[in-house]
Amino acid sequence: MASSECCQNPPTLDPVYGKGQVVEDYGGLKAYITGSPESKLAIILISDVFGYEAPLLRNLADKVSTSGYFVLVPDFFHGDPATPEIMKNSIDEWFKEHNIPKGFEEAKQVIAVLKERGFSAIGAAGFCWGGMVVVELAKYDYINAAVSLHPGPLTHDDIREVKSPISILGAESDPFSPSEVIKQFAEILSSKPEVHSHVKIYPGTEHGWSVRYDVNDKQAVEKAEEAQKDMLDWFDKYVK
Repeated sequence: MASSECCQNPPTLDPVYGKGQVVEDYGGLKAYITGSPESKLAIILISDVFGYEAPLLRNLADKVSTSGYFVLVPDFFHGDPATPEIMKNSIDEWFKEHNIPKGFEEAKQVIAVLKERGFSAIGAAGFCWGGMVVVELAKYDYINAAVSLHPGPLTHDDIREVKSPISILGAESDPFSPSEVIKQFAEILSSKPEVHSHVKIYPGTEHGWSVRYDVNDKQAVEKAEEAQKDMLDWFDKYVK
């Protein structure tokens, strides 16, 4: 799964960044949480390989929470996010330790806690690595809505198994989920009228554009915000 596109624009991690707070144990994971715990609607954001301390990801969590959601960003990597050094020297070993099946099982634990605490509807969005975990969740009835943004490599069979309402937001240039493959996913989903779906490819974008962008690049910010708004619109429609 690793390539130069996967690790480009690594964020400067900040464990105390954001308007929310970090809790020590949420289904066995640390998590950044933001928004009102009085809400009955929860959104889980599942990070790319750089983990839950990425400031732009926490910014997004804060933004989503202003729409009335309780938002959490779990630390699926247990304090061991990918770094440029890991990407260069030991990324294959890192992926063995932090694989999609493990992320899926831990996401189920987080969802179980949310349901125990009375949340009546749950949505999940994932980015790259997280986008693959979200698709796994969408194959079952764990969540009310899924959004997969510039996901890692998915198969046609993955998409055929989806049962939850899903939005797939793809980049024009992406070695993991190329735009022609994203279009094939749209065709598969369109043949499943029982599954509400939305598929969109964003011109002029590359893998990771929605959460790893230059805040000083106006065009990059606008493209990221377009995808983020589409994500939030999907949740507003199905997480209620």
